[in-house]
Amino acid sequence: MLDTVFRGLFDSDLTSVISITDFILCMGVSLILGFVMALAYMYRTRYTKSFVITLALLPAVVCVVIMLVNGNVGTGVAVAGAFSLVRFRSVPGTAKEICTLFLAMGAGLTAGMGYLGFAVLFTAIMCIVFLLYNRLDFGARKNMAAYKNLTIAIPEDLDYTGVFNDIFQEYTTAHTLVSVKTTNMGSMFRLTYHVTLRDVSAEKEMIDKLRCRNGNLEIMMSVQETAAAEL
Repeated sequence: MLDTVFRGLFDSDLTSVISITDFILCMGVSLILGFVMALAYMYRTRYTKSFVITLALLPAVVCVVIMLVNGNVGTGVAVAGAFSLVRFRSVPGTAKEICTLFLAMGAGLTAGMGYLGFAVLFTAIMCIVFLLYNRLDFGARKNMAAYKNLTIAIPEDLDYTGVFNDIFQEYTTAHTLVSVKTTNMGSMFRLTYHVTLRDVSAEKEMIDKLRCRNGNLEIMMSVQETAAAEL
């Protein structure tokens, strides 16, 4: 009776049907692997609830898709076309998030093909490496505090070309003017620099000298976000 319920309407006698036991086993293993990956991702990482839930369920979803394709070329092409229409309407993900999603898809793909042992081994190895890299802060820029965004407001009658070069040479190892914007009805310029501080503890001293140069107008210093953090 159960074989009839779970048999496809268009299946023939020559079609191999996945048994209920195998289906539940693959689904269960995929859900466990997704849960383990979600736990590994949450270790020392900023995350959202929606992403963690997605990561936990993704291996099971991919597993079911692969099991239903089951060597059928036509179904595989249809599934690929359906996935190509899906758009994730959210903010762009970081490189770490995208890589983790690929890992979850890989685990689900392996489990869906029936290689449960390889799926468990793959998940265990990747989670251990993931935790190890997070623990060691692998790839982190130890001098991140030295990289700053500096925004300076100056009056319109002050020529901004090289006006702060002597101060920058004293307190920074590198500085780049990245944007110039008029503000306050054109009566002021707002300059934005990327600077690398020589000594982080001398930041206030540099700002004080910049205030004397720009007539005590607005100065803002912020942490510089690196483009390498996003994919």
